Amino acid sequence: MQNQHYPNPSEFRSGGTGHAERVFRVQQAFADLGGDVHGPGELAAKSGLDDSAVFRILQSGVYQGVFERVGRGRYRLGTGSAYLGLHALAHAPGDDAHAVLEDLRAATDGGLVLLYMLAPFGGAQRQCIDMAVGDSDLAELGMTARDLLTVTRSLRTGASGRAILAYLPEPIQRRVLAEPVPDGAGPGAIRDNEELRESLAVVRDQGYAAGREECMAGWNSCAAPVMWHDSIVGAVLLLKPAHVMPQPRPAVIDLTRATAAKLSRLSSNPWPAAY
Repeated sequence: MQNQHYPNPSEFRSGGTGHAERVFRVQQAFADLGGDVHGPGELAAKSGLDDSAVFRILQSGVYQGVFERVGRGRYRLGTGSAYLGLHALAHAPGDDAHAVLEDLRAATDGGLVLLYMLAPFGGAQRQCIDMAVGDSDLAELGMTARDLLTVTRSLRTGASGRAILAYLPEPIQRRVLAEPVPDGAGPGAIRDNEELRESLAVVRDQGYAAGREECMAGWNSCAAPVMWHDSIVGAVLLLKPAHVMPQPRPAVIDLTRATAAKLSRLSSNPWPAAY
């Protein structure tokens, strides 16, 4: 199963020196391989470079903080790479995100609208960074801070989790599927991993996810991915009581997708091609 598109080494174009291109290939190899640490041999095979070139790049990168040596002959991406990623993500999504969330809430006759982003720390998880809930008191609606910080953190639970997970690389998907379903998840949470994998393919094909009481009993949802070009960064989630929205109507789906597109830093297409 293929997911998020990561360029093969042959797809890189020489826009500078040959050495710079080789450095980018080694960095990309870490992302393609997934996991935490890798040896020069693995990275060389993935990047299409010889072992000695990869070793020299790793050694130089350790001094620059781009790579970090872990034990003997093993490396991982370093704090320098993390800092660059955080600095880049600081400029996404687009301006005035809260107003865009409020527009979706108004256009869909109320409900709750939440913006989730990939968490920068703690593994492959999501974090609620903004919401449009009107005058609603979340406690009165049966929601607690625990719901937002624990149950909805897992990418394997809920429409917004699956809207993000569907576009992550397969190694990260495997890690998430190996996690247990969080305690307190709703009765509609997808517990079978094969069913969950199939749902991710549907998300990529349709560009949205629909959830039925996945995170909380009594609440259904519709979520769409927030992208930065071809990279997933988060998801917009619309929540409504199950008796009000047994399933998302086409108009609700279109509005949720349009909101996600507004929050995305896009290339020519709002979502990556389905694989």
